[in-house]
Amino acid sequence: MKYQELHPWNVSLTEARLIQEGLRHKIKQEDIDKEVRFIAGADISYARFSKEAYAGIVIMNWPQLEIVEKKGATGEMQFPYVPGLLTFREGPTLLRAWDKIEQEPDLILFDGQGVAHPRGLGLAAHMGLILNTPSIGCAKKRLTGRYEEPGEERGAYSNLYDQEDTIIGAAVRTKTKTKVLFISVGNLISMPSAIEWVFKCTKGYRVTEPLRQAHMYVNQLRKGDYGDSPR
Repeated sequence: MKYQELHPWNVSLTEARLIQEGLRHKIKQEDIDKEVRFIAGADISYARFSKEAYAGIVIMNWPQLEIVEKKGATGEMQFPYVPGLLTFREGPTLLRAWDKIEQEPDLILFDGQGVAHPRGLGLAAHMGLILNTPSIGCAKKRLTGRYEEPGEERGAYSNLYDQEDTIIGAAVRTKTKTKVLFISVGNLISMPSAIEWVFKCTKGYRVTEPLRQAHMYVNQLRKGDYGDSPR
């Protein structure tokens, strides 16, 4: 699949933050303007005691949520681990996996933040711009913002606010009496639609099915199951 090369990856921490500041204003929060037939989950797993990363993208059909394609890639991480700059660490390897995808997804779910980010450009927002595809950030932990705990039942959620009281995401209960997920817009989707699609894509687990499958896939790659030739 094609993507836009918006900036170099070999940059300093200061340059990376400036890139985020420059790109954040390009994010579009709007309803998806096409029928959703294929949904992707994208994730990365790291090898212990090395710089090797294993990226995986799993494409599922909708509404069946059956796997129709999965592709993986490996790469050596060149960028240090710095909270808020995850895309510069994981992005290059994710793009190597994206290069192999044949079935273009209509929506991509990322295991990370969207606009609920100190500079408004987390992994899902940043990659959503590069891939020019509707994207949602589905994070297990909050990076920024404040919220009130929603009800304990599946389907409950509460807004996530920044310091200026702007809604930047939501704390979403995808499974009864489990921890919330922090959902935010990546790109080319509205906040209500992002929440709706997260609920649609959960099947009895806390995480969405595309991301659950992507997580299992990258762990298989890391353990040496190269059924889909990640290199």
